[in-house]
Amino acid sequence: MRLILSRKGFDSSAGGCPSPIFPDGSLYALPIPDEKSCIHYGDLHHAGYSVGKLVEDLTQGKVYADQGAHLDPDMHAGALPRLPGWRPLLGQTGAAQGHLRKQGVQEGDLFLFFGLFRPVEQAAGCWRFVRGAPARHIIWGWLSIGEIRKVDLLTDEDLPWARYHPHFQIGADAGNTLYIAGNRRSLPDNAGSLPGAGIFPSVQRQLVLTDPGASRPTLWQLPRFFHPAEVRSPLSYHSKMSRWELPDDHSEYCQLQCAARGQEFVWNLDEYPESFPWLIELITGYGRATGATD
Repeated sequence: MRLILSRKGFDSSAGGCPSPIFPDGSLYALPIPDEKSCIHYGDLHHAGYSVGKLVEDLTQGKVYADQGAHLDPDMHAGALPRLPGWRPLLGQTGAAQGHLRKQGVQEGDLFLFFGLFRPVEQAAGCWRFVRGAPARHIIWGWLSIGEIRKVDLLTDEDLPWARYHPHFQIGADAGNTLYIAGNRRSLPDNAGSLPGAGIFPSVQRQLVLTDPGASRPTLWQLPRFFHPAEVRSPLSYHSKMSRWELPDDHSEYCQLQCAARGQEFVWNLDEYPESFPWLIELITGYGRATGATD
């Protein structure tokens, strides 16, 4: 079984700023701009907030409500009106999809989505980032792969509920691939089971990847068992041992200098059985499952 740490949502290059942490601690990963998408920011709402207003305020008008939004991964059932059969799903193509394919990602593997987040506040009716509050990488959702479909190979009758998705608007592309959430996922060696997909609705210490003392969000603090210790396969894109550090023999954590580039970091969980209790605690303790429509 593989775990994919998947970078999704606004950042300095895609969207131009972090996604928001609201005053109540809740998270929302802003979908990146996409001129081909038939979904607009103004079509989206989250927890009573207009996403169109939110992006206009936080980007100071550089992204606007009438602009196309790449709603991907699509994890919130209430984000749009849905046809029967809707399931959470992710689309991928290009170099990132090539990396997933080369790493052998398949049905039953698990995406953990993370992104760049920063606290926001309202002032004079507008949203703004809290001055001095740092941006951090935070885990915000998960998806267990139940089905993998190549978009170019779908017939007109296949997946009618998914035709709104931005990956149906990008044109002919042999690499264009959909990862569709499955049902409850049993973990190897009777370690337990997890809901097929969901979000982490609010920030928790256990979801924050960025080291608490770091000046940059790309310096991560991870559970100690993530460290490959030169005998296990490391997280993809992070094979250089100089990226990894164990502070001392008694620390519960290791540090990782996360790669600045790359969307999909793949980890072979079969070599790290210590990870399964961590996954169960993370998802069942802090997650909220999202599932199919009837």
